[in-house]
Formats: sequence, C-alpha cells, structure tokens
Amino acid sequence: MRTVASLLILVLAGLAARADDASRDTARRAARATIERQIDAFRRNDAVGAYAEAAPQIRNLFPSAETFIAMVAKGYAPVLRPRSYRFETAQETAEDEIAQGLSLQDEAGLDWVALYTLQRQIDGQWRITGCQLKKAPGERI
Repeated sequence: MRTVASLLILVLAGLAARADDASRDTARRAARATIERQIDAFRRNDAVGAYAEAAPQIRNLFPSAETFIAMVAKGYAPVLRPRSYRFETAQETAEDEIAQGLSLQDEAGLDWVALYTLQRQIDGQWRITGCQLKKAPGERI
C-alpha cells in the first residue's frame, strides 16, 4: 500500500511540475506578445498603441502618449523602428514579473541588446515596466 501511495505522490508531483512549466511558458509568450505589440505600434507611428503596452507606473511618469514617445525617441531610439529583433532568454524575477532579453538591430545596422521588465497586472495583462538598452558587445559607433 505504501508503494502505491508513493507512486501516486510521484505522479501527482510530476503533473504539478508540468502544469507549472506550462504556466511559465504561457506567461513568457504573453510577455513577448506585449513587447511585440509595442514594437509594432512604434513602427506604425502609433503612439497611443505603444503607450497602452506600458505599465501604469510608466504611464504615471509620462502622462500622455506624446511625452512617452518623446522619451523613447530620446533615450531608446533603437527600439522605435528596429530593422530586426530576436527574443533571447526570459526569466521570472518575482511572482508576476518577467525579465525578457531582446537582441535588435537599429535602422543604421547597429546591434543592441535590451532587457525588458514586465509585470502582470490585476486584469491579467502583461505590461512593460522598463527597458535597459545598451550596444551589443563589440559594437562601436
């Protein structure tokens, strides 16, 4: 009887681990989709659409789509219209928070790396809380 109980516990633990992995994968896909929507909005000059993907704390700092876009253009120009981009590794940094790496190439052909941070909101949507941007290793201007 103990053997059956032990096997049942192992099976249930394995199922729980798979469910947790599936939940993590779903969260990562949703976070990536948020970044993609923002980049697509930037490329279409859709300030309102790009602003909508920012978390409330970012929207509090930049109270309009226009001020938000001005900040991005000044400090994060490579993400406005990247020639190409590729998602790199992601990691959960806390419950309902993800850090997502991104490699991108700007319009001039320079390579950059970005680290986006995202947070799941009360409504379940992922929103961008920040972006650290730097030239890719070995890239010179």
